[in-house]
Amino acid sequence: MVVGVGRRYPALPRIAALATLLLLLAATATEAQQRRPKAVSPAPSVAKEAPHTPLEEIKREQQPGAKESVQADVSARNVPVTSSFHGTEIVIFGAVDNSQQPSAESGYYDVLIVVEGVPGRIVVRRKNNVAGLWLNTSSATFDVVPSYYAIASTRPIDEITSEEFRASHGVGFQHLRFMPAFGQPQALSSEDLKDFQQAIIRLKQKQGLYIQDNFRVAFIGKSLFRATIELPANVTVGPFDTRVYLFHDEKLLSQYSVRLNLEREGLERYLHRFAYGSPTLYGLVTVALAIAAGLVASTVFGRTAH
Repeated sequence: MVVGVGRRYPALPRIAALATLLLLLAATATEAQQRRPKAVSPAPSVAKEAPHTPLEEIKREQQPGAKESVQADVSARNVPVTSSFHGTEIVIFGAVDNSQQPSAESGYYDVLIVVEGVPGRIVVRRKNNVAGLWLNTSSATFDVVPSYYAIASTRPIDEITSEEFRASHGVGFQHLRFMPAFGQPQALSSEDLKDFQQAIIRLKQKQGLYIQDNFRVAFIGKSLFRATIELPANVTVGPFDTRVYLFHDEKLLSQYSVRLNLEREGLERYLHRFAYGSPTLYGLVTVALAIAAGLVASTVFGRTAH
């Protein structure tokens, strides 16, 4: 039947081929038109500005009427954390512009440095003796708890600034803003919350994560000062805010903030990404490696025994 149609209409195959070619050309043109970049209307002037990072690395604040200003920096903005990380020491140094200090030993200025680590959630439990057994009888959950908190100053902080300033700026262990988490398992009184907060501070101090040194900052000239802050091996990885305050006669003259980051590098970084990015697969791989290691050890020691 097809042969009959071909003989009766000899031009049909050519027409069909031409139509197919035209369809292919039209489809190609349509696809190219879709892939062609479309004209975009000019963005408003606000969108053309460089976006500001949500966490600025440097902040300055000058008090009205103060001639002096403080500038500071840290010895390392980025600290690598690998499997061989055993803690590190950070040097914080700075200078007082327009310094009126006659000598480094005069004590004309006071410098207060606060280093605060990554905030997080922590659960504190209280144990009581119940029928001869020490059991957890109550607990409290807090948010925005600094994982690391260090204070360094030229002299005791209660001699440098007032209680009102320390309370408003969160300077000092007793002024840390521990926020009770929403939905506590049981209602706690203000006295219980205070006891739990003090327990957190004691535990952090025992772990070397909360540090206060009243004579750690020293002037090495009329305007230059320096201090050293120790970061233990168990410190939480992330950004650390360093705030430097300049005082004279308990009056705040200037403050400066700089940020340093602890970042995982090397194998530690890839393992962390793998563990948190694909926890199920990470668990299966860990189990498989453990089984393989057990089989290899069993085979090796089995042959040795024979």
